[in-house]
Amino acid sequence: MIESVLVLNANFEPVNICNTRRAICLILMEKANLVLNGRGVIRTVNYAYPRPSIIRLQRMIHRPRPKVKLTRKEILRRDNFTCQYCGARSKHLTIDHIIPRHLGGKYEWTNVVTACSVCNHRKGGRTLNQASMHLSLKPKSPPSSATYIFSRHLSNYIDWEPYLTGW
Repeated sequence: MIESVLVLNANFEPVNICNTRRAICLILMEKANLVLNGRGVIRTVNYAYPRPSIIRLQRMIHRPRPKVKLTRKEILRRDNFTCQYCGARSKHLTIDHIIPRHLGGKYEWTNVVTACSVCNHRKGGRTLNQASMHLSLKPKSPPSSATYIFSRHLSNYIDWEPYLTGW
């Protein structure tokens, strides 16, 4: 089983997630320090290395603030796998353009929502007013906070939460 390790910048800002092997290599090359070890040790013939959960880079890495990419997976995640028209929860949802593309609608966060196939077919290539349909929530881009970006790992690694809040 490959376990994930949270990588923090020198100022404790969450940067990335890597696997245990990469984290141990960074520690041995003295590019990172162990912040939290809640998983025991990895034993070799001569040594016992701590199995890291969180590491911190020794040097500051400057990088732009991460943005959530507009993908099908992220739209489903933003809308919590729920049809935005009828409220049905399903894993088999489609992506619907609020203003259809043939009417000038763009592929952007504020114009796409998840819809079940029944609602998507009922709406067709019409606008919300033409189809007499209403959205349950107004679509917007998801937050680019560390808590949202790394939230899919929080259920397995609850000890990461204090390091993700506030960024």
